[in-house]
Amino acid sequence: MLFNTQFKQDKKTFDDISINFVHGGNKEAKPLLLIHGYPQTHVMWHKVANELSKEYYIVCPDLRGYGQSSKPKGNETHENYSKKNMAKDMIHLMNSLGFDEFFVAGHDRGARVTHRLCLEYSQHILKACVMDIAPTYHMFEHTNQAFATGYYHWFFLIQPDNLPERLIGANPAYYLTEKLKRWSDKEVAFENKFDKEAVKEYIECFDAKSIHATCEDYRAAASIDMCDDEKDRNRKLTTPLLVLWGEKGFIHKTYDVLRVWEMYAHSVEGHSLKCGHFLPEERPKEVIEALKSFFK
Repeated sequence: MLFNTQFKQDKKTFDDISINFVHGGNKEAKPLLLIHGYPQTHVMWHKVANELSKEYYIVCPDLRGYGQSSKPKGNETHENYSKKNMAKDMIHLMNSLGFDEFFVAGHDRGARVTHRLCLEYSQHILKACVMDIAPTYHMFEHTNQAFATGYYHWFFLIQPDNLPERLIGANPAYYLTEKLKRWSDKEVAFENKFDKEAVKEYIECFDAKSIHATCEDYRAAASIDMCDDEKDRNRKLTTPLLVLWGEKGFIHKTYDVLRVWEMYAHSVEGHSLKCGHFLPEERPKEVIEALKSFFK
């Protein structure tokens, strides 16, 4: 059992979108929303959620398109997977649980949803943490050969006519597992980074509908999200922001991470951790310490 017994699984539906989530922890404390990334589910937080639940009330959802949440079919505008709609799902979820104000931490795609949450719903966000990303708009605007090589999946997953869906669908377990291997610290054995039960969950959830939905997530990032981000380019986040990233990953090697985020937010602090992309699984103790220190 990855989450301890105080956590319970639930589903709530908003605007025909069902969001699967687990929640539990200190009911007298502030709520903390933890949002996963690609190609994972809420399960990726299992190494940090149990400890953090002593000091916060933890909510770990599956984003729409992922895990056991709804996976609406994409359309020409890709708006079903816009970060605005994903952020709205999270606000509906937290408000339905009675939380008007909360902390939030997001990893990978979840960090991009967190960025949009802070833009759209700053009155609800006490503080936020984004893990191992630079802003989507900045990354696309500074595309070069190194970026296209390191983040090739951004350009592969947005291809039309179900091309990536068909190729990934030929061997989903291989594709997903290879992503975990390639993006994490290669000097550490796979089984020492990723729990076998967690990986099994990721693979079981990575079915044909999820493969399509997650491609739509990336298609949205390259289209409707870019339009939204361009409109908001001069709006700096007012929410206090913690930025964490892996020093063995692409983000660390490519960007002056804090300097980039200072162009997008008024109050920024952060540091790297000695790992690859999957901070909560590769360096859970350091993630716990960083979040506790920042959110206290």
